[in-house]
Amino acid sequence: MSLIIEYFLYFIIYAFFGWLLEVICKLIEKKRFINRGFLLGPICPIYGYGVLAIIILIGSLKGDILAVFLKSILVCSILEYFTSYFMEKLFKARFWDYSHHKYNLNGRICLETMIPFGLLGVLVVYIIHPPIAHLLSQFSLQTKSIVATIIFIIYLADNVFSYFILNKIKCEIKLSKKDNTEELKQYIVNWLDNNSIFYRRLKSSYPNFIIAIKNINENLKELNRNTIKNLKNNVKKRK
Repeated sequence: MSLIIEYFLYFIIYAFFGWLLEVICKLIEKKRFINRGFLLGPICPIYGYGVLAIIILIGSLKGDILAVFLKSILVCSILEYFTSYFMEKLFKARFWDYSHHKYNLNGRICLETMIPFGLLGVLVVYIIHPPIAHLLSQFSLQTKSIVATIIFIIYLADNVFSYFILNKIKCEIKLSKKDNTEELKQYIVNWLDNNSIFYRRLKSSYPNFIIAIKNINENLKELNRNTIKNLKNNVKKRK
């Protein structure tokens, strides 16, 4: 039982690190914060599962760094490919797409990400995991059990809500073959906003107020579009 608790905590820790890595990469690329993953919480489960697989299947090969590198590529690539496949079948949407990268396989995995998988495996086995494992070993089993139970309940609720909402609105979403993560997350957030107890009470009590708010939002969006258009026209005229 203690091993299961430890593995779950490892999963959560590395899923959070993965989310943090995704957010930082998107911040550099898009110059803005993007909450990656379709779950509401700050975790990307695929990273948690990937690192767990590395720890369990490859962690014993510490004496052979090349084997760790190559097996990490194999394990993580298989996980990424089939996760992409099943998520697309389940939600009719892609959470990542590498079709525009060279040497990709059905847009689900590509050489450009496989190499970092190998490097990540080496970092995890030799540098990252040992101190984390040591840190967790300092806590009693009772403490770890309580923390793991609380986190598991939150994680389970997040999964249930996210899957429920996506299934509920799946027929309304028209998505292309591309990375749809941000769009899916926005659907979930909007659904929660529009279906919260406070919103439903406000909507039933003050329907005209809700309509007015929606109209204001639409007008602001239209104003922003017109402002951007005018700025572009002014720039062209100055040229």
